[in-house]
Order: sequence, then C-alpha cells, then structure tokens
Amino acid sequence: MIKGKKIVVVLPAFNAEKTLEQTYNEIPFDIVDEVILVDDKSNDRTVQKAKELGIQNIFLHNDNQGYGANQKTCYDEALKLEADIVVMLHPDYQYTPKLIPSMVSPISNGIYQVVLGSRILGKGALKGGMPVYKYFFNRVLTLIQNIFLGAKLSEYHTGFRAYSREVLEKINYKANSDNFVFDNQILTQIHYAGYKIAEISCPAKYADDSSSINVINSIKYGFGVLNTSFQYTLQKSGLARFKFLGPYRK
Repeated sequence: MIKGKKIVVVLPAFNAEKTLEQTYNEIPFDIVDEVILVDDKSNDRTVQKAKELGIQNIFLHNDNQGYGANQKTCYDEALKLEADIVVMLHPDYQYTPKLIPSMVSPISNGIYQVVLGSRILGKGALKGGMPVYKYFFNRVLTLIQNIFLGAKLSEYHTGFRAYSREVLEKINYKANSDNFVFDNQILTQIHYAGYKIAEISCPAKYADDSSSINVINSIKYGFGVLNTSFQYTLQKSGLARFKFLGPYRK
C-alpha cells in the first residue's frame, strides 16, 4: 500500500511468455499488494510462466476475445479485490514497472485520478525502437484527438496507465470495444466525465519479443480513434448520444 491505498497491478497478457518474467521481477512489491494476469488464450506458455512466478490471481479466457475484452476482465477482477488504485501494465516489457511508484503517487495523494506513462514526453520513443510509422500516426492521432477533446495530452496510446477506483466505478468501460480502440475509448470516457489526466515520462523499450499490432490493425485502430473523437464531439454538442460515454457530464 501507499498512503493506505491498496494497489493492484493488472497484466493483460497474450503470448507474453518471453517477457513476463522480466516485467514481473521489476514490479515494486514494497507498495504493490496484488498482481492480476488475464490470459487471452495465448498460444505459448504464458499461463505456465505466470504460475512459475507465483502469480496468484490468474484468469483465463476460453477463446481469444481481444485486447479490450482482456482489460475488462482485468478491471472487473481488480475491483473485486477492492483495489483503490489499479495499474494497467503491458507484460511485454515495453514499459518499466519501476515507474509504478511515480504513477500511483499523484492518485494516492488525491491530486489526480488518472496517470499515464507517456513514451512521447521524454522524446525517447524512436530511440527506444518505436517503428517510425507508429510514431508518426501516434503524433497525428494525438493532435487530432486533442483538438476534438480540447485536451493537451502527449499521447493517448500508451499501455501503462494508473486509475483510481472511483474512475473505474464511474465510467462504463464494459460498453467499450473488445479490441484495441478500447484504450482510446476509456480515456475519452474519463475526459468526458470531467477527470483530469496526468502524464509522466516513460522510456519506450521495443524489442523482438515486444508485442505489436500489425499495419492492418493499426489502420483499423486509427479509424476507431477518429470515430471515438467524432462521437465525443456529437454527444458534447447534444446532437447524439452514445452508450459508452454514459450519462455522466460535469
């Protein structure tokens, strides 16, 4: 715990056998109370590796439901464990768990309800191995979404995030996509609900074993982001209503 807040780290896993141990070993267990791994029907030994590492909270999808569906299970189970702060961390070691104390501190002190680990703030994304085309579309999509949402985030696409229990209980994350655009939808929900989002600089670490969506899925994701931004604008203007944005409005 930190400041009396129970901290739960959730790992949405798919074929993470080669990187899971390195990720898990860097988790600061002096403040982290529980770790949850949700396996989305991996084709490798991810589940066996998780058991070997001693992870107690392992949940299995009987079929491959998608990245967004994986996160839904992660948050459902974290809330059942009465987490006060939930840290979502990709188990592919693109992000260092050593930054978890910095991620949860603003939330535990009541300053922010959401903190993102940004690969862009430190200008190290390309140096860390982020593919050039991904960096380009990251910047373009972030610019567009900042304009639509009236925000100033450095990126919306990080896989390292910390949420307060209050946020996860208020937004309707279960109404989001089961696929990759889930990440973008949940931030749009949070912004629409009136919560402020903080960012810290997080170095990117792209390696051969790191997970990555292909070009086709990246394009689908990009269109999904644009659609999410457009839906936000329509609802904010009172021209339409969308279930995932919910009734909340501040």
